[in-house]
Amino acid sequence: MNKKFKRDTHVKIRILILIFGFFVPVLAICQNKKKTEKSESKIPHYRNLFKEAGYSQDEIDKKVSKAYYDVFEGPNKVYFEEGDSLGYVSDVKNKDARTEGMSYGMMVAVQLNKKDVFDRLWRWSVKYMQHQDGPREGYFAWSVNPETKKQNSPGSASDGELYYITSLLFASNKWGNDTGIHYYNEARRILDAMWKKDGTGNIHNVINTEHKQISFVPEGRGYEWTDPSYHVPAFYEIWALYAKDGHEQFYKECAEVSRNFLHKACHSVTGLNSDYTEFSGEPHPTPWMPPAFRYDSWRVPMNIAMDYTWYGKDKKWQEEYAVKFQNFLRSKGIEMFVDQYNLDGSTPDFILQAGPVKKLRHSIGLVGTSATASLVNQDKKSLDFVHALWKAKLEPYEDGYFDPYYDGLMYLFSLMHLSGKYQIITPTVK
Repeated sequence: MNKKFKRDTHVKIRILILIFGFFVPVLAICQNKKKTEKSESKIPHYRNLFKEAGYSQDEIDKKVSKAYYDVFEGPNKVYFEEGDSLGYVSDVKNKDARTEGMSYGMMVAVQLNKKDVFDRLWRWSVKYMQHQDGPREGYFAWSVNPETKKQNSPGSASDGELYYITSLLFASNKWGNDTGIHYYNEARRILDAMWKKDGTGNIHNVINTEHKQISFVPEGRGYEWTDPSYHVPAFYEIWALYAKDGHEQFYKECAEVSRNFLHKACHSVTGLNSDYTEFSGEPHPTPWMPPAFRYDSWRVPMNIAMDYTWYGKDKKWQEEYAVKFQNFLRSKGIEMFVDQYNLDGSTPDFILQAGPVKKLRHSIGLVGTSATASLVNQDKKSLDFVHALWKAKLEPYEDGYFDPYYDGLMYLFSLMHLSGKYQIITPTVK
């Protein structure tokens, strides 16, 4: 009995040792994995650079509220309501509603908790802009006449879809899907439609699937090149987290490709990029203008600052970029730099006209987005861009030109970024 007892005990001990020896490493691996997942999903630190620059929180809140009022509610507003449930953002000088402005308006609304504005913009987009059938089903006409409701162009501008999807996913996380609009299903409808595009009718995926880069437009030859300001890698990370459509790995890869693309698209000395480029980052000439840093390009520093703050996966290059970009503008004068340049920093022969006078301006939209690069630039002297934005006013220029739409939205977005009010919106825990 004693021998059997000892033998059984030894067997049990050996089994326990084997089990313990197997599970301890497994447990350690699991714990490490959890730590890694936790570190990868840690909440970003949203810096309030205005506060760091010496402004009070009360002043900052009033500054953002005033900018929102000016763009959405004031005498020079670009947001207009229709009836009990609709509303649109207008490029007032061009007298049209664009998917750019509509989706930007939705992003502003979800960030600042303006649910009624968000819902009105989305309903208007669905009613007058979204194609309900045919090869473009699920996509949006990029320009609509808000008076006649006629589509000026049925084709899509890819950044509109990009912002629609992301703002809808944020709305789903913020407000849930049972308050009248199922935001998640609406985002999925665009994504699912996007993945069904196979070239029929010359309509393609918003993302060029071969190059894993967003297209200039998802149809015709426009599918074969891109716009650097459409590259918002942080948004792909959001899709990978919250879209849950089975393409998570692809979206993560798109984010990395966009980061690497920007390395090539931005000039190695000035940091400037062309409005349009090939997928290689080389400038893409168009019949209507030669390549240069112009209006679309203003968005690139803001997009890089967003990606740096939200995910920080390309910090070294982004910090180097911010220094080059801001140093170049500073060399032209912090209150004098203009809104169009050749990539090497020289003055372009061709000036893209805005307003009745063809001229270069110190545009408030670029004043704003150039200041967001201070979120990336670790040199404290970069706060001079923040102070410059604080002093800037959304008002007509000396030549009488005034753009409360594009200048206004860039100004508002920049204030939101620099005050820490432009954030990843995670699901509300109930």
